[in-house]
Amino acid sequence: MTKMRKAILLALYGASSAAALTPVCVYAQTSPEKASDAPVQTMTIVGSRRINSSATETPLPIDFISVSKSAEQGGQFDLAQTLANISPSFNSTRQTGADGADLVDSAALRGLGSDQTLVLVNGKRRHTVSLVNLFGARNRGNTGTDLNAIPVMAISNVQVLRDGAAAQYGSDAIAGVMDISLKKNLGCEASFGYSQYSVGDGKNYLPSAYCGIQIGEKGVLGVTVEYTDRGRSNRADPGNPRTIGDTKVTGPTVYLNGEVPNGGNDKFYFTLGTQQRKASSAAWARGGVGSDDIPSRNSAAMYPNGFVPYINGDINDIYGIAGYRFSIGEWRADLSQTYGFNELKYNISNTLNASIANKDLLSGGKGISPSSFDAGGFSFSQATTNLDFSRFFDGFMNGVNVAFGGEYRRENYKIFSGEPGSYNDVDGVGFGGNAGSQGFPGFQPGDRTDRSRNSLAAYVDIETDVTNRFKVQTAVRGERYSDFGSTLTGKVAASYKATDDVNLRGSLSTGFRAPSLQQVYFSSTFTDFISGVPMDVVLAPNGGTIANAAGIPKLHEEKSKNYTLGLTYKPSNTFSMTADLYRIDISDRIVLSGRFDANNYPALGATLSALGVGQAQFFVNSINTKTQGIDLTASHKTNLGAGKLSTYLGLNYSKTEVTKVNAPTSLKGYEDVLLSERERLFIEQGGPRVKGTLAFNYEQGPWASEFKVIHYGSQTLGTFSGTAAGVPNAYYEPKTSADLAVTYAFNDTTKLTVGGTNIFNVKPTRQNPNETDNGFYYDSVQFGLGGAAYFVKLWKKF
Repeated sequence: MTKMRKAILLALYGASSAAALTPVCVYAQTSPEKASDAPVQTMTIVGSRRINSSATETPLPIDFISVSKSAEQGGQFDLAQTLANISPSFNSTRQTGADGADLVDSAALRGLGSDQTLVLVNGKRRHTVSLVNLFGARNRGNTGTDLNAIPVMAISNVQVLRDGAAAQYGSDAIAGVMDISLKKNLGCEASFGYSQYSVGDGKNYLPSAYCGIQIGEKGVLGVTVEYTDRGRSNRADPGNPRTIGDTKVTGPTVYLNGEVPNGGNDKFYFTLGTQQRKASSAAWARGGVGSDDIPSRNSAAMYPNGFVPYINGDINDIYGIAGYRFSIGEWRADLSQTYGFNELKYNISNTLNASIANKDLLSGGKGISPSSFDAGGFSFSQATTNLDFSRFFDGFMNGVNVAFGGEYRRENYKIFSGEPGSYNDVDGVGFGGNAGSQGFPGFQPGDRTDRSRNSLAAYVDIETDVTNRFKVQTAVRGERYSDFGSTLTGKVAASYKATDDVNLRGSLSTGFRAPSLQQVYFSSTFTDFISGVPMDVVLAPNGGTIANAAGIPKLHEEKSKNYTLGLTYKPSNTFSMTADLYRIDISDRIVLSGRFDANNYPALGATLSALGVGQAQFFVNSINTKTQGIDLTASHKTNLGAGKLSTYLGLNYSKTEVTKVNAPTSLKGYEDVLLSERERLFIEQGGPRVKGTLAFNYEQGPWASEFKVIHYGSQTLGTFSGTAAGVPNAYYEPKTSADLAVTYAFNDTTKLTVGGTNIFNVKPTRQNPNETDNGFYYDSVQFGLGGAAYFVKLWKKF
């Protein structure tokens, strides 16, 4: 059997259930014709450009997560929550009381930022969102990729490379790479899911369908259609006017994915996806007022008993790939064009502009203001052109694969202002915070921006089989950005098969992450509540008047050094385990600064006073961090009674520490403001340092059941008052959640699943609501604050 044909049998690790976590054999076949007549197919493994690679022999730690079972039977209906309940090194928690971060779930690997994980779709770079997270316990100051813009039904598998890979894929791959492979198989299937929390709210309807249609003799077009309808949930105490819980989400998603062969191994391939999502989250509640309370943030005529403003977002996400794979002699070539676009437009409802109401009252009116406003928004687009070449040489050692290529990428970021009533102050009274739409002041004309940049990259990637037991992988990549200059990264990785059962592996690499355009140019004035007191805060863009007055330097890239060392142990087809130690050192990490004001930075006080704001924040390359930890996995399958039992254990321990604060010259002596204790804790413990999953799957006849236990380690977050004022930090105790599902297969094409998530209704540790980020008993940490939920899902194959 040739090396090419050996690739037909790949031992891959699945992870959508305990059963799928057992090593399985995958046979790749392209068409209904006989396998002997079809061209040999291979499966691409993330982290390798070799067409005959195997996930079990790669020198890099890779999780292979089969998503098919989650689409058929899973109790989590979106991709981020699905992966969070499977992969120990992956974290995503729905935020609440976090403004725009409520509308887009952020996700991260190994406790690092969401913008330090690169996401690919079918091996091609996917765009990030236009949103910058400003509030919430996770990923403050980060952009990220909206995984929930891709329907679970459209996905074949997700490969997670748990290693730095900037030398292979470019910016953002400091923590690792996620490659989402979309379906392109023939046949049709559909599912309908319904879930709700045990208290009766958060009702979630999800109809989804996929159909693979043959094009010509060998081509295929896969079409996925999905509609999300998730209701709002509320965990505020009875009588409390707040709304605290899951965001309301509705909207359709459509994805097309396919390929058309053009003789031999040449083929044209394409992907096109779009999602139009309407999301609505609740802002901080405003209290009721008396008729004589004129200079306030409320109007007695409109909301005598107070009100809850709603931050509504219209999200438009578009993603497309068009490419052609072809041969030039013995070389394989791949030319592709990728385009991504994300837009978020804000509309604030059930609100008012208190200055408009006040002016109306002073003019003899009742004190009326419009109750909804167009607050503006932002967009981000990314166009990427790739040309890649690869060839396997048999004559050198035991074989060597040589790959090289280039990439051109152009990005654009825009902020557009809202209507005047969403931000202006018309009464002239001068009471801070009564201007603009309550809950979310609109973007002002001065915030508008339209900025672009481009980058050019080239790489060389060589994988060598030194012997049949020893493999070495090397890569080097150079990139040049139009806005900050050039960077060069490299990587070397190796694996050694010590015995037939044990494979040793390790890697050394350097990496980088370019500052996102969102971090460079974001500008906004917003209202925050500090211990229940409103305060207007300006987030000043890099290079702007306030940033320059504070001496904030131009942003540049983060740089990283990654080290991994691990082993795999597979003594039989029924048991396997992996263990990987890692360390990630990041220098000049870009973070959102603490808030400067006239008290803690007097030199900036006059500038802030002239702008009518109380505090200012900036993005700045200000810290070095060290992240170290270990990933452990083990899977086992056995016969038990008349059925089969599969067991999976996954564990991640990851500890991030700020090792240095790099204050710009003008801010020397203000390090405790630049990175306050509270902001430091968000970076170090925004996610739990320990996360473990233990899953049991038992199948007997038409019945199948899964019981999954997910353990979350402790977290310590900072309070608003801070330990310097004698207020202890918010300590969240370790918690353990559990999911249960039972499936009955009426036949091979029809399955019904009922089950529950967090079935024991576990909640985070209670805190002082005046000291949390969202003003509730606890922030959205660990597994969120929704509590127990129940679901039913019907799956049908046609």
